[in-house]
Amino acid sequence: MNEKICIVYTHHKLGDLIWQLPYIKAISQYHKQGVDVILREKTQAKNILKDITHINLINYNNFRKGIFYWVDVIKLIRIYLKNKYSHVYVLDKVNKPAIAAKLSNIKNIIGPGIGNQKKWLTVKKYLSSEDAKLNYSEQSQKMLKINSIPINNIYPELRINIERLKNENSDLKTKGKKIAFGIDSFEDYKMWFEENFIELADKLYAEKLFDYIYLICGKEKSYLADNIIKLSKKKYFINCSNKDLNGIIFALKNSSFLVGNNSGPINLAAALGVKSFGLIANDPIEELQFSKIKIITPDNYSNIRCRERVGMKKLTVDKVFNKIMEDLN
Repeated sequence: MNEKICIVYTHHKLGDLIWQLPYIKAISQYHKQGVDVILREKTQAKNILKDITHINLINYNNFRKGIFYWVDVIKLIRIYLKNKYSHVYVLDKVNKPAIAAKLSNIKNIIGPGIGNQKKWLTVKKYLSSEDAKLNYSEQSQKMLKINSIPINNIYPELRINIERLKNENSDLKTKGKKIAFGIDSFEDYKMWFEENFIELADKLYAEKLFDYIYLICGKEKSYLADNIIKLSKKKYFINCSNKDLNGIIFALKNSSFLVGNNSGPINLAAALGVKSFGLIANDPIEELQFSKIKIITPDNYSNIRCRERVGMKKLTVDKVFNKIMEDLN
């Protein structure tokens, strides 16, 4: 029987998906063939993973709860049966993809096996309940290790054909040097304050490091970009809040570096090979340990999670500016 591989990841955050890219590639290399993936639509995976040669097919499933739980299980079963998979890898502890695989009579169902998921796997080796404390990257690394799947590179890498993004983003093709600020986050407590970004921009502009700054944020946080532009009264900010993920990628690839909160864009930029400075004050840096992000923390940083945005004020503009200049020089 010929092998056909499917990999499922259920989390919706862009950064979480990017952290899994090394493990998707490792599974592909282990089986010496391209793989299919099933992901949440919110990740916009069909845009960002389109140019990855070891991914053949991308399907969406929204992995809902409540009355839609079994609707999504049935959708997964249909995808599995249509594509006749020999292997299904689940890169998190969610039961639904494993249940659907079991009901589809798939012979090889591999996952971390934390909690009840182990009941639906076909392998005998899985993670312990203590491993639930590990971050998502560490869990995937351990899952692959116990299944004898080598990982050649733990750092996420994302290849994008920038040419296909040019026409739809002509408004971003301004002349001059560009940098980017990642100003929002899914969790508000991770966001540096608008006035901090304004002051940092003034300092970087004085050093002639840019002509324009792309303000990277989602539509729902567009008020952050609006505030920065209004309060600063500067003409060098370019509001990217109306851009989809393709537009964000285009802006990042045209930036010499990104300064941003611990959110999707900072992980995206690092995976794209763009120099990235991460602003961390309210959450543990371990979340980013398998990334090439250059982390900047406050003095006397406690490395614990604090869900109050005011904690981001501990990270001063001078500290961020000095770290950037030290790295660039």
